[in-house]
Amino acid sequence: MSSAVKTSSLTGAPTIPVLICALAIFLLSAMDVAMKVLVIAVGVYNTVLWRSMLATLVACAGWSAGPRSLPTVPVLGLHALRAVIVGIVILCFFWGLARLPLAEAIGLSFIAPLFALFLAALLLGERIRRQAIWASMAGIAGVVIIMAGQFGRASYSQDAVLGTAAVLVSTVFYAYNLVLARQQALLAKPIEIMFFQNLAIAIILGLAAPWLAVALPANLWLPLAGVTALSLIGQFLMSWSYARAEAQYLIPTEYSAFIWAVALGWLIFDEAVTWTTLAGACLIIAGCLIAMRANPKLAEPIEATI
Repeated sequence: MSSAVKTSSLTGAPTIPVLICALAIFLLSAMDVAMKVLVIAVGVYNTVLWRSMLATLVACAGWSAGPRSLPTVPVLGLHALRAVIVGIVILCFFWGLARLPLAEAIGLSFIAPLFALFLAALLLGERIRRQAIWASMAGIAGVVIIMAGQFGRASYSQDAVLGTAAVLVSTVFYAYNLVLARQQALLAKPIEIMFFQNLAIAIILGLAAPWLAVALPANLWLPLAGVTALSLIGQFLMSWSYARAEAQYLIPTEYSAFIWAVALGWLIFDEAVTWTTLAGACLIIAGCLIAMRANPKLAEPIEATI
């Protein structure tokens, strides 16, 4: 079937990978909702710590079941470095998510690929094209509009501004993560990356466990298991899609996360979406679609990793 999918991608959008990618985005959007509930209940540290531990066990089982070999020391170093970066991304993003409407946080997070284009030029020596400059201008304008909408609200709060800052910090580190992911993909298989990344995050966060960790209430273990399952399945389905279709067909589908964020935020948290959030997100998405033409490999939204 993979050969048929590859052939169809030459003449038109491959239907099956596009649909699978759309399903992956829905699952990851549902994960965001569950993560927000958990972060509000027990804090971002304990949510990420316990999720990383559970994900490590599941990924370890998958890695152990197939053909494998221990990574070399340089590859382990790359796994550890990316785990630190991803850990910062996750902590900042979900801390901000707990303080912002779901649609607003997801809309802001989409600016990460634009940062990645400039980091790739800085770290990998890639040429900054004219499209990247126009894309960045559109993305920055979108962020400004979303933030202006925050200051214009009657219910404006400092917590929302701090949440916005946390999400934007996460996008900067996620941009660096995209650059590292390109290097990592050449040296290791996805299941190995998933295992060692979660293991390293669990170990790093575990260092603070004597002071910060708390036992999860019994009623939160099922949501935690659901979060872990949604995250791993979503990442797997997305990897499957990208292995069978070109990024130009799949990346536009990934921005359906904003639609899911609007719907789920309204349904679960009774969050209204302002016109500034809609306008800003549209500008950011437009910028990312322009950026995709400059470098498709760096135009993946933040959902692909967390």
